[in-house]
Amino acid sequence: MPPPTRCTRFNFRTFRWMQTMIFAIEEINRDGKLLPNITLGYKIYDSCSTPYQALKATMELMGTEEGSEDEEEKKGKGSCRGAVPAVIGDGGSTQSLVVARLLGVFHVPQVSYFSSCACLSNKKEFPAFLRTMPSDFFQVDALVQLVKHFGWTWVGVIAGDDAYGRGGANIFADEVRQFGACVALHEIIPKNHAKTAMAAMVSRIRSSGARVVLVFAVEQDTAALFDEVLRQGLTGIQWLGSMGFAIRRVHIPGLQDFLLRLHPSNPDALEDPFLIPFWEEVFECSLVAGAEGQEHGRGGKPPCSGSEELGSVRNIYSDVSQLRISYNVYKAVYAIAHALKAMRSCEKGKWPFPLKACPDADSIQPWQLLHYLKQVEYLNSFGDETKFDENGDPVAMYDLVNWQLKSNGEIEFVTIGKFDETTTIGNQKLQIQEGNIVWNGNQTTVPLSVCSHICPPGTRKAIRPNFPICCHDCVVCTAGEISNQTDAIECVRCLPEFWSNAERTACIPKQVEFLSFSDTMGITLMAVALLGSFCTCMVVFIFSCHRSTPIVRANNSALSFLLLFSLTLCFLCSLTFIGRPSEWSCMLRHAAFGITFVLCISCVLGKTIVVLMAFKATLPGSNVMKWFGPTQQKAIITLCTLVQVIICIVWLAVAPPTPRQLIPRESAVVILLCDEGSPLAFSLVLGYTGLLACICLLLAFLARKLPDNFNEAKLITFSMLIFCAVWAAFVPAYISSPGKYSTVTEVFAILASSYGLLACIFAPKCYIILLRPEKNTRKHIMSKAATDKF
Repeated sequence: MPPPTRCTRFNFRTFRWMQTMIFAIEEINRDGKLLPNITLGYKIYDSCSTPYQALKATMELMGTEEGSEDEEEKKGKGSCRGAVPAVIGDGGSTQSLVVARLLGVFHVPQVSYFSSCACLSNKKEFPAFLRTMPSDFFQVDALVQLVKHFGWTWVGVIAGDDAYGRGGANIFADEVRQFGACVALHEIIPKNHAKTAMAAMVSRIRSSGARVVLVFAVEQDTAALFDEVLRQGLTGIQWLGSMGFAIRRVHIPGLQDFLLRLHPSNPDALEDPFLIPFWEEVFECSLVAGAEGQEHGRGGKPPCSGSEELGSVRNIYSDVSQLRISYNVYKAVYAIAHALKAMRSCEKGKWPFPLKACPDADSIQPWQLLHYLKQVEYLNSFGDETKFDENGDPVAMYDLVNWQLKSNGEIEFVTIGKFDETTTIGNQKLQIQEGNIVWNGNQTTVPLSVCSHICPPGTRKAIRPNFPICCHDCVVCTAGEISNQTDAIECVRCLPEFWSNAERTACIPKQVEFLSFSDTMGITLMAVALLGSFCTCMVVFIFSCHRSTPIVRANNSALSFLLLFSLTLCFLCSLTFIGRPSEWSCMLRHAAFGITFVLCISCVLGKTIVVLMAFKATLPGSNVMKWFGPTQQKAIITLCTLVQVIICIVWLAVAPPTPRQLIPRESAVVILLCDEGSPLAFSLVLGYTGLLACICLLLAFLARKLPDNFNEAKLITFSMLIFCAVWAAFVPAYISSPGKYSTVTEVFAILASSYGLLACIFAPKCYIILLRPEKNTRKHIMSKAATDKF
């Protein structure tokens, strides 16, 4: 025969659960409102947390020995016939699996207060099993939400070698893999807690690199693991306990006084087989004195004095600050009581089974009670709704508990959040007050547990070959691509009108590039243009003030003033090339440029023709000047200018210049410019202007040595040389200049040629008028003319 099974130690916590059941039963009996004229009784068996003892207790509860029933009845009034109609327990999932299989055969309802294995939700295997403890499925869901919330992707899993540990750990490992995290290690705590196996396990935890480890095990296995962790000095790990998500805590009024009522001198103590070992364990004394002449009692402990009081001792039995499992026991008792009430309230004809007869209240059948127990739904005195779903599971609600080490060395259990499986608003089942969390004893920041660092926005993950998916490198997105989330798998290319910012986290509109009034180049060109127009106006003012002097009159003052007016327009015309291109500005700038420059060159051409014709007029018998008088000069200028006007009108009517965007795919800028519209028309405008300039240059060159006043032909020659050189260089420079610099090139050509005309033609005259007035006389002009003739 194998030796009888013995319990290894007295568990104060489990003893409190038992006393809570007794408290709830007596509370129902004392109140009398819930079950009037009925007194609840109970039988208590110790399963010693072993499947064998649990099965043995179940067999006895099924009741075949009438004598044993009489001896074990407690607080019973009236009669308790046959087998018990319902069972509360067992605590552990492994024991409940054994008990549930047996009770399920006979449809005896079983309500567990602590068995959470998800496997017990299978109603095909366990049809009579219900529980007030949520299934591990929901607890694992809460743990997975916690891991996801803090971004842990490299997590270790330690499981106890039983149904609770293995089942919960396997579900957790599968769930975390589904959202992209990895299990760094998956270890099983051996039931014999062998030192070599435990030491090797802790070493593997250390070498795994995981900084967050979940322990899914009962307290005995967890304690053995932490003993080895402390021995090896393993630190820096954030431990997640399956008990970290605790069921709801309440304060049960009157329970603490009920727990402290126990005393060996109480008459009822003789009926409680657990009181003596409990008392001796609490006070470390012996209630059974030793043999005569011995100073110590049983077990070598000193005899109890009889003055011991539970209220003077602080332990887990009398601590009612964390009533969680005890509350489950309390709810289990009341669930059975409400099922009994519903059964006794049956109305004739409404019984759902054959014959529609109500059950016999004096002979309760377990299968009848099971039916009503599944239908239980009530609101208790704490405001909680108690009911069971189709799997016999309650609604999952957990408190997230942080174990915090206080300065005096004690552990404080601080609720820092909750998990409510019924929450539908925003699907935020998990709510956490992160500011109340203490990490790893005193750390205030969230620990990082990753195989590779989290790739920040602006980078993407590059998987390392032959490594788990959680192990990767972070590669910065290329220019023009972004990633706006952490751990992005790939970078997203921006739309053509957008470009990535410096951090590669967002697509921003590309920088628009055009010759602006606000940038340095634009301001410089604008200042030069305004200065040129101002200088031209000053020349006009000087000529107006000295219009009666010989030098002004001798050089055809009408043409000079018209040339100065056109030069002013040329300088101001360059301003239309600065600023954001629009439909009107594009048409204006090209048309104004073509017309004003032709007007300017036409005036120079007129002055050149006048010089040539003036020399011809000095020949004997020549009357050529009558064909080149002021009227004819105006006609020449008007005709030359009119040709350009017609070209521009046709250009603007058929294919006008329009604003256009150049969007290079690999560039961070959008170039705004004016498209010429018709390349042919643009070429005609430039070609016609160039043709007039060449004719003017040729005529001025031929007249450079003629005896005109103040060498005006030479000055026109120099001005036309500058003009033609500038525009000859403009064409290749304009074609090769990128972006806004093509516009800068065009503006520079306009200003350079305008300054050339102004400086070469009018600067010498202004010099004489202002600084050498003695030369601005008729006598001097005539003498100079006479000298030039010889």
